Amino acid sequence: MAKKRILVVDDERDLVEMLSVRLKANGYEVFVAQDGQEGLDQARSLKPDLIILDLMLPKLDGYKICRMLKFDEEYKQIPIILFTARAQKVDAILGKEVGADAYITKPFEAEILLSKIVELLK
Repeated sequence: MAKKRILVVDDERDLVEMLSVRLKANGYEVFVAQDGQEGLDQARSLKPDLIILDLMLPKLDGYKICRMLKFDEEYKQIPIILFTARAQKVDAILGKEVGADAYITKPFEAEILLSKIVELLK
């Protein structure tokens, strides 16, 4: 069975490295983008099975990327987890409005993130 492909879009290198190691250890193929534009381009070219998307990114923010993908017939089925330090209720509400499937705040519990990934990939 082919490995599920996850695109991680985040500009925090240490976090991305730790997340990549954890995801690979759980059997996922991991792709990484360091800024919003690169993340959008990779999402469109790779069509990953799931996207973990930071909100505060250089070039394009996570809300814009999520909206652009979720309102496009070709990509709207890809689950998107907004993954951010922004813990205000208004941020989570805006995340839902742009089509995010989940909203997880940093710092995070790895097990919570992994269980959400499993749930969204079913």
